[in-house]
Amino acid sequence: MGPHAQRNDIDTEKAAGEHTVPPPPPTLHRFTLMHDEFGDTGFGHEQYEGLRARPPSGCEPVDWGGFALKCERPGRTLLEAVSHTVTEIRREHGLVMNSLGIEDPGEWLDADKNGYGAQIIAHLLLTAAHRASLLGYRRKELVRLLDAAGAG
Repeated sequence: MGPHAQRNDIDTEKAAGEHTVPPPPPTLHRFTLMHDEFGDTGFGHEQYEGLRARPPSGCEPVDWGGFALKCERPGRTLLEAVSHTVTEIRREHGLVMNSLGIEDPGEWLDADKNGYGAQIIAHLLLTAAHRASLLGYRRKELVRLLDAAGAG
């Protein structure tokens, strides 16, 4: 299939009413961070007051049945953008965002280092770090496990 055929498919989708959101520029990454906590801490809870009033640049507070931030932030990779945002929120607001709001990561295959697969990785790492701390595990133990698994 030539480039013109692909272009016609795109035009046909648009004509049929399909709306596609263009991807962000290569240096910006779109993601949602959630503070996933058990208990009565909905979007309006007082612990989120400062973050609702002063979210990080490029982030907007949203109610996803709990507190979330919809972000478009710079970074060389998606993981870097997520890491910098989580660090900024932790330093300025004392809150650790611990999820990307992905309900069921399931099986996925994605060769794009900044695509859906990267979102799943960030979500799983944030969730694992949060739950490990609830169980009393320390950073050193988590890093040891990542090293044992052959991560980078």
